Amino acid sequence: MHRIRFFRYYARERFGTRVKKIPVALPFTCPNIDGSKGRGGCIYCYRGSRPAHLEPSKNVRKQIEEGILHAKERYGKKTKFFVYFQSYTNTYGKLSYLKEVYNTVLEFEEVVGLDVGTRPDCVPEEVLELLSSYRNLGLEVWVEFGLQSANFETLKRINRQHGVSDLVDAVLRSKAKKLLVCVHTIVGLPGEGRDDFIETAKLIASLPVDGIKIHPIYVMKHTGLAKLYLSGAFRTLSFEEYVNYAADMLEIIPENVVVHRLTAEAERDKLLSPDYCVYERKLEVIKAIEETLKRRGTRQGAKNPFVKRAVRDLVKGVEIPRSL
Repeated sequence: MHRIRFFRYYARERFGTRVKKIPVALPFTCPNIDGSKGRGGCIYCYRGSRPAHLEPSKNVRKQIEEGILHAKERYGKKTKFFVYFQSYTNTYGKLSYLKEVYNTVLEFEEVVGLDVGTRPDCVPEEVLELLSSYRNLGLEVWVEFGLQSANFETLKRINRQHGVSDLVDAVLRSKAKKLLVCVHTIVGLPGEGRDDFIETAKLIASLPVDGIKIHPIYVMKHTGLAKLYLSGAFRTLSFEEYVNYAADMLEIIPENVVVHRLTAEAERDKLLSPDYCVYERKLEVIKAIEETLKRRGTRQGAKNPFVKRAVRDLVKGVEIPRSL
C-alpha cells in the first residue's frame, strides 16, 4: 500500500497503462493582470508558470504532437495522455475560442483526458458545461483551481483578487457538472505559518475535491516576491521545513484524493530561492516526504479530521470513477 496516492498510481488503475500529462501554453491572461480585477498578477507569478520549452504562439496542435512524440520515445508507445492546459487562466476567454482549442484534443486517439488549469472566479456555467461535454465523448476531465491558501488575508497580500468563498462555489458547481476537481496550494507564502497550512489542508479535506497539488513557494527574478526576498522582508522555507509541512498536510488530505504534485521545478537561471525547486531535485523532495511519513508511521489521510465527507454526499448526481 502506497503512503501517498500519486496521480501516476491513480492513472494506471484507471486506464491500465502509463499516463502522462502534456502541458500546452496558449495566449491566455488573468483578470488580475489585464485590469478587470487588478494589475501585476500574483506577486510570485513569472510567465504564468509556463514551462521554458513552451511557446504560446505555437499552434496548440503542434504542441500536442510534439509532446506525444517526445513522451512515447521516453515512456513507450502504449503511453496514454492528458492534455494539460497549464499557463495563466485557461478558461478566461470567449466560449468559441475555448471550444476551438479544447476540441483539438479530439484529434488524438492517445489522449484520454483534459486537464484545465484556471482560477475559481473564472468558471461561468457555460464554460463548465463545455468542459462537461467532453465527458460524453469519452474523455476524463479535470479542472484545476488555484487557491494557494485558505487565509483571505494571504490572498489579498499576494494579489490573488479572489476569496476562499470563490473556491467553495467553483468546486460545488464543478462537481454538479460531474467534473473532477484538483486544488492548488502553496506552502510558505508571506506571513503564513504551520497553522495556515493546516487550515488550508482542512478546507480541502472538507470539500468534494478529487485531487490536490502542494508545492513550496519559490522566488523568481523580476517578480513582486523577488523584491520582498531581496530586501530581506521574506524568506523561503528550508528543505526540511517544507518536507515536514507537506507531510503534515498530506496526513489531513483524505486518502482517496489524488496527489498531482508535491514540489515545483523552476528555471535554475531565473530562480532566486529555494535551491531545491529545480527539476534535478524533484525526486529528492518527493522521496524525503515519503520517508517522513514512513518515519512517523503514518500516511495520507491518517489525520483527516472529517470522519465523513458530508459535502460530497450533498452534491447530487456526481459520478466518481471507482478508483477514486
